[in-house]
Amino acid sequence: MTEIFLNYYQYFLRGTQTTVIVSLITVLLGTVLGCLIALLRLSRFRLCSGFAKLYITVIRGTPLLVQLYIVYYQLHFIPWPEGSILGVELARVMPCILALSMNSTAYVAEVIRSGIQAVDFGQTEAALSCGMTRTQAMVNIILPQAVKNILPALGNEFVTMIKETSIIQYLGVGDLMYNNGIVVTATYNPLPCYYISAIIYLTLNIVLGKGLDLFERRMKCSDR
Repeated sequence: MTEIFLNYYQYFLRGTQTTVIVSLITVLLGTVLGCLIALLRLSRFRLCSGFAKLYITVIRGTPLLVQLYIVYYQLHFIPWPEGSILGVELARVMPCILALSMNSTAYVAEVIRSGIQAVDFGQTEAALSCGMTRTQAMVNIILPQAVKNILPALGNEFVTMIKETSIIQYLGVGDLMYNNGIVVTATYNPLPCYYISAIIYLTLNIVLGKGLDLFERRMKCSDR
């Protein structure tokens, strides 16, 4: 296993770089859009809440791989930008990021909704009594408290997304598993390659988990 890694480490590093970039962009987009869908879900307007509920139901009720293929083939007419960033081909990776972000949005929306509803309603009433609008109360009072409550769940979504990006290999995107397949083909020795990939995924998630724990502790210290 060590010999394979030393001889083909550039493939694993290149794939890891793509995996991290795609995961980071996906989680950022999913968090922003998830916040929007969560607010629509809590809206007093039935049309808005109905749309958000339908979106969440459809996305959570269908496999991610199916969503990836639907986005890729349905939006084939879009002139995706050419070129690459940090070795990632934009024309291939943009549909993947879109599909993964749509999937992440549905799960993040439910996490954020639960965090908002966990904040005592008295906080909203106090903000309104001070002259704030509902929008100001949500942005300045409710959401900051909700974020602290849902931070572990958002971190879990990032961890999950790092692993789920492995499906983009089916569209020819050079992520970790795609490059793992190249090494397997070159060496005819699949098991050590999968061990190496598993260790890389595990290392990424451990580092991410430690970073999130540190960030959460600092937020708790700021409360004191």
